Amino acid sequence: MNATMDFPPLRHTPGAPPAQATPDKAYWPGQAKSLEGIAIRSFSLGAAVALSIAILIPILFFTASPLWRLPFFFGALSTFHFLEFWTTARYNTSVASIDSFLLTANWPAYAIAHTAASLECFITKLLFPNRAWAPFYSGYVLLFLGLILVFIGQTTRSLAMVQAGPSFNHTIQRKKKDDHELVTTGLYSHLRHPAYFGFFYWGIGTQLVLGNPICFTGYVIVLWRFFAARIRSEERDLVRFFEDDYTKYRNRVGTGIPFIK
Repeated sequence: MNATMDFPPLRHTPGAPPAQATPDKAYWPGQAKSLEGIAIRSFSLGAAVALSIAILIPILFFTASPLWRLPFFFGALSTFHFLEFWTTARYNTSVASIDSFLLTANWPAYAIAHTAASLECFITKLLFPNRAWAPFYSGYVLLFLGLILVFIGQTTRSLAMVQAGPSFNHTIQRKKKDDHELVTTGLYSHLRHPAYFGFFYWGIGTQLVLGNPICFTGYVIVLWRFFAARIRSEERDLVRFFEDDYTKYRNRVGTGIPFIK
């Protein structure tokens, strides 16, 4: 992470030991950019990914249990949160903070959704491991589709954040910053909000992998409503920031999310 810290000027008295620079208070423990907090969260997410892999492999290759899907979900979830911070820290360094992990974003609804998904998978796969929930025996097709959506969704979101750089922010910006540019190249030439496209399909992909018919339906409805409202709100400001340039861009490029133009 190429974080930039503000150091106070050094004052040195002849004969005294050299003064040490003190990092800006924002990086102290308990603060928004706490290096301690970032280190703990990064370590914990990395450990979660490693543990998920360690549990997934023996279940997948040495048993017939479908419960390997749970550690896959936890690993994908941990990877998502780490990449949210890493891409922000690497390509939009000045705004990177503990909140960039998005671990408590939209709390508690976000946590409730993932808890419900985990419980649905655990209970159904534990009590009914051989029951086919997918229609017309399409379980393996939907599983494969889910894996593809998780990969495409994560890749698209991370690349969108990379390409937008300082113009990407996790919160809707109501005032235009000096370095805020209208990005219309790369992924943005095909998708108007590729980061939202990525998370939408990542989310529903995880539910296909878990084999959750109830949470799949819930995720589709909740994510669609969330992004429909967010895009409407955000684009009012983008039109105000970039005027006709954004209006023409919006008319030319879609979102890739069904029924959100």
